[in-house]
Amino acid sequence: MTPDRSVMVEHAPAKLNLYLHVLGRRPDGYHELDSLVVFADVHDTVAVRPADRLTLEIDGPFAPALAGEAAGDNLVTRAAVLLGRATGREEPGVAITLTKRLPVASGIGGGSADAAACLRALARLWDIGGDDSRLAPIATRLGADVPVCLSGRPAYFGGIGDIVDPAPPLPPCAVVLVNPGTPLATPAVFKARSGAFSLPARFDGEPPADAAALATLLAARGNDLTAPARTLVPAIGEVLEALGRTPGCLLARLSGSGATCFALYADREEAAAAAAGLESRHPGWWIRAGGLLA
Repeated sequence: MTPDRSVMVEHAPAKLNLYLHVLGRRPDGYHELDSLVVFADVHDTVAVRPADRLTLEIDGPFAPALAGEAAGDNLVTRAAVLLGRATGREEPGVAITLTKRLPVASGIGGGSADAAACLRALARLWDIGGDDSRLAPIATRLGADVPVCLSGRPAYFGGIGDIVDPAPPLPPCAVVLVNPGTPLATPAVFKARSGAFSLPARFDGEPPADAAALATLLAARGNDLTAPARTLVPAIGEVLEALGRTPGCLLARLSGSGATCFALYADREEAAAAAAGLESRHPGWWIRAGGLLA
């Protein structure tokens, strides 16, 4: 069957913060951050096609979590409206299908990744270059994580999300993602944070040669939102302990503001075995094994 070339499909991969340092708080209330962001080959999917008017259909296992949200409030729809206006389409005629496989409000950039994927798909549909100067400002307007998700590549994330710099070459790694099934709002985690701020921690010297070397570098860094996230969702501690006990685990850490945690492994076989073991002991958790995208 000949593929329908009027339909553009983009993956929206899970975003992982390998480390996340909170550097300070600005007068406007936003926090300055320093983070190394990567993406896993576990993803939502966004498909767009020409239509008479703008519509959004959501399917997939986590579609019910968005059932009460007005279509106009979804970041995917907002992305389409903003890019449409920027390109002279006051009412963009496009039908969007979002297949929601990633948990909602889970610290892996699901909504931001979806918006970024929608921008990439529409750029292809409307023959806009991927480096078009109109895309980055729209991504910034949509949210702090959208610019780095738009790039889709390993990157250092700084400022309030407005600074995205290329990361050094990173070795192949396998990963297991685990969410205990509790949504966690980012503002609540930042509100619960207390104590001193951290320093930037970008890598110096030679890039890590393998997954073990990467884990060693990351062990000297952390996620400053882990403690406040655990006060709000104590199950995060159980998830981290369970991941840390799996054979081959090199590092277990919270991603973003949570509640999704991840562990790094040297190869996919170890990750798949770890995920299978966790699924047998914790059937209520969302658990996925995969790899990091280069």
